[in-house]
Amino acid sequence: MLSKLGRGGLRVAEEVRAAVSAGGAVVALESTIFTSGMPRPINVDTALEAERIVRSRGAVPATVGMLAGRLVVGLSQAEIAALGGDDYAIKPADGDGQATQRWTTVSATLVAARLAGVPVFVTGGIGGVHRHGQDSMDVSADLVQLGRTPIMTVCAGVKAFLDVGRTLEVLETQGVGVATLLLGDDAKQPGKKEEVEFPAFYTPSSGHKSPCTLHSVAECARVLAGVRSLDGPGFLLAVPIAREFSEFSSTVDAAIRDALDEAGRLGIRGRAITPFLLDRIARLTDGASLRANVALVKRNADVGAQIAKAFSELQDAAAATGKK
Repeated sequence: MLSKLGRGGLRVAEEVRAAVSAGGAVVALESTIFTSGMPRPINVDTALEAERIVRSRGAVPATVGMLAGRLVVGLSQAEIAALGGDDYAIKPADGDGQATQRWTTVSATLVAARLAGVPVFVTGGIGGVHRHGQDSMDVSADLVQLGRTPIMTVCAGVKAFLDVGRTLEVLETQGVGVATLLLGDDAKQPGKKEEVEFPAFYTPSSGHKSPCTLHSVAECARVLAGVRSLDGPGFLLAVPIAREFSEFSSTVDAAIRDALDEAGRLGIRGRAITPFLLDRIARLTDGASLRANVALVKRNADVGAQIAKAFSELQDAAAATGKK
């Protein structure tokens, strides 16, 4: 797989390498979050805050990006700041590394995390089947890579401007386990398990039932242990954005429709569509969608770090039991 990553191969930060070797808690973070989805300087501030949150939970952050054609797991703060201020960046998908590319999508980050031995990956929202994807066949490589990689991906659901229902169907086809995590106030959501909705990035509900529901970090860690032991498809854990953003639903829905219409008129498609939509939706909502994006990234980082820590402790306990 390294041969697909460009001539530079892979660079793993020493702190990340040491933590993985010791069985410590490590969390991979995606550079797309701060190089494509947010304006400066909020992007770099959010990336560094996500790393701080991960550390506060006793885990090591490993932000992934491309530097001079080399895939890096564990960018330094200076490298994050440099990438966050870069005017020229192209999204590499799985293994599609070139010297001019700077940041990584979910699929490429999953490849890097697996090569580095990192079991938990945090992002904002995953890619998926675009609206009218049944005609255009515009389906994110994220979904295929999730089915290839035994890692738990922590996100806020499928990006709201995609076709959530069809994305869930493709995930099922790829063998990816999917669950919504309900913690705190989210756990008070009324109804039975089958009535819990899968989140839609900006809002806690998408109108589509969640395939499964988990209720604790410890439960997530046990699921991750099973995923790692089977070495098969990965697991997608959706963490709903704070319920205070529920009131934002109608506003963002209207903004998404307008942004999609504009993208269609301008002929924007392919790799350019997601950055365009994120920026346009932020403008149409007077920055409310950007505030939601920042909030969900921080929440996902917090949850992902807790899961990584619990998984590490679970592995330590299993190893100690095996020695008796």
